[in-house]
Amino acid sequence: METHEYSNGEITILWKPQACIHSAVCVSMLPQVYDPRARPWIRPANASTLELIEQVAKCPSGALSIKQ
Repeated sequence: METHEYSNGEITILWKPQACIHSAVCVSMLPQVYDPRARPWIRPANASTLELIEQVAKCPSGALSIKQ
């Protein structure tokens, strides 16, 4: 399965597009990080590591995960 990686220097967010169900939990929780119209669409430098970890844990499809 295809996986994209986005790092803030402390952690890396892994995104699996095929698993994404577009529930928009990520966009609603951290719009400064997740912007589907931007490229790259995930900008982890725009939130704290703790905020990112808490948000990724709420992804209902598991399309987002954390690599440390």
